Amino acid sequence: MMAGCVKQAEGSRVSGSDPALEEFKARLPLAEIVGRYVKLTRRGREHVGLCPFHQEKTPSFNVVEEKGFYHCFGCGAHGTAIDFVMQVEGLSFPDALSRLADLTGLEAPRRSVEARAQAEAGQRLHAANAAAAAWFQEQLAGTAGREAMAYLERRGLDRAAIRGFELGYAPQDGQVLRRALRAQGFGDDELIAAGLIKIEDGREAYGHFRHRLMFPIGDERGRTVGFGGRALGDARAKYLNTPETEVFHKGDLLYNLHRAKGPAREQRTLILAEGYMDVIALCQAGIAHAVAPLGTAVTERQLASLWRIAEAPIVCLDGDRAGLAAALRAAERALPVMRAGQTLRFAVLPDGEDPDSYLRRHGPQALAAVLSKAHTLSQMIWRLETQGRRIDTPEERAALSRRLRELARLAGDPDLRSSLLDQFRTLLDERAPRPARGGRPPVRKASAWDGVGPSRLVAGIMRREKEREAAILLPLLQRPEWLAGHEEELAQIQFRDTGLERLRQEIVAWFSEAASLDADGLARHLHRYGLGRDLDQFAGHLTQQLDTPAADAEARQHWCEMLAAMRHRSALEQERSTVDGTSSGDGRHLNRWFYRLDRLLNRDGAGDADHDEGSGKPPG
Repeated sequence: MMAGCVKQAEGSRVSGSDPALEEFKARLPLAEIVGRYVKLTRRGREHVGLCPFHQEKTPSFNVVEEKGFYHCFGCGAHGTAIDFVMQVEGLSFPDALSRLADLTGLEAPRRSVEARAQAEAGQRLHAANAAAAAWFQEQLAGTAGREAMAYLERRGLDRAAIRGFELGYAPQDGQVLRRALRAQGFGDDELIAAGLIKIEDGREAYGHFRHRLMFPIGDERGRTVGFGGRALGDARAKYLNTPETEVFHKGDLLYNLHRAKGPAREQRTLILAEGYMDVIALCQAGIAHAVAPLGTAVTERQLASLWRIAEAPIVCLDGDRAGLAAALRAAERALPVMRAGQTLRFAVLPDGEDPDSYLRRHGPQALAAVLSKAHTLSQMIWRLETQGRRIDTPEERAALSRRLRELARLAGDPDLRSSLLDQFRTLLDERAPRPARGGRPPVRKASAWDGVGPSRLVAGIMRREKEREAAILLPLLQRPEWLAGHEEELAQIQFRDTGLERLRQEIVAWFSEAASLDADGLARHLHRYGLGRDLDQFAGHLTQQLDTPAADAEARQHWCEMLAAMRHRSALEQERSTVDGTSSGDGRHLNRWFYRLDRLLNRDGAGDADHDEGSGKPPG
């Protein structure tokens, strides 16, 4: 609602000083434009319908065409045709004018020379991406795309879905796309600006995507602005996105939003899945109101896009550890920016299932049943924080209570914050252990793991694992620029330590949005999202003393090698579907680089040659 008011003010401020704009607004057929999005019924001189900006059962949304404005008596939304298109499609003022010109055939007011130049440059980038999408589709349909097509068929996609989502294939040869688009009149500068080709180390320009299944990504108007590419062979990054361009901003976009928003308004809800294939599988099963972020944690801007369409979108995630961690991350990201009437719901699938696999095994009706039982935000937080955790002792209850208070206090809305604190307090009281008859507390049965030997063994394993994972993240707190070019690798790793896993997810999310890679900016971001205590704790364990560029370069090289080994181990674990699928060789590589990096970053003798195990380059 607030965003709508801001946009309305922008439109009104511009319109008051521009006669050409006033004439354009006066000619706009308001009821016809609104009627594209809202089912209107004439009532006297006005039209009425259900408000598209909040959920209601009785129509309170009025279109007064004679006076050129709409007004909702339920939520207070008010404005002109320009304001309506800006709010309902999430467009800027100039884009709303262009959209209205497309809808009505009226010529939009002329803009400044600079604005027209920017618009023309943007049109060329859109045109280049559209041409690339069409070319990728041709490759998928030809002999070069046989492997990609076979993969899609194994995943159960039919030809209608492949065509509908405009899927394609980028060949291994990095020059063929460049030659094809140059033949269509696009220069190298335009293709570089669109993120389709790149130049590195003085080499000849070549394609950004090679030997990948291609998913075109559209903006809210359906214009192709970039791509996601899934590797079909061995590659450092399983998924690769278009780099940031003038028209492609990963943190702003949601995959399939331009197709999903119409069905979502009809269903009065929206489903946020984890990836491209999940969205396509859902749509193929008749659930057309599904979108996904672009391979990273959901951002505030993506949440705002969701809430413009539905007040309570459903986050549908995999039932494994990574899916549950993503659910908690979404809740933590939503709490500071949620306003009255906005929330998230969470549908969690059984362990080992994602929407694609669940649909193939159980069918659309079973998935619909899971979606209908989605948890509320507070229920999901409680489940995530208590699952597998004992709260029998005062110490355990105190730790849980502190964590729940920290999460509740992330809420930006004071009423929501108060309600969450009350609910968590009530739930804690309900789970409090009841005294046995005679006033004695219940006696816990002895466990096979209560012995000193096994406890020390488990603690030692977990300590070493945490050291390895910390060695990946801690250097980034002071050297976040090291992450450039390796963000996809870090995004694909799953840490076993829950605290470090939260930190990893937040660093990846920050990287996708940060304007510059500086340590102070990262620290502010982590404090903002409730990781200040973790940051202070972790930072105390690593003091970098790299006083020469050579030492810094050597440390970064070993960090890159250790990250590659950790990613390889994580990939092996996913393939084997076991908790501990690490081979002894992988462990030796990780040990070697962990202690080597430790010595480079801490010139205090920590770690000695006795710890250097294994040799050679990282596996994979």
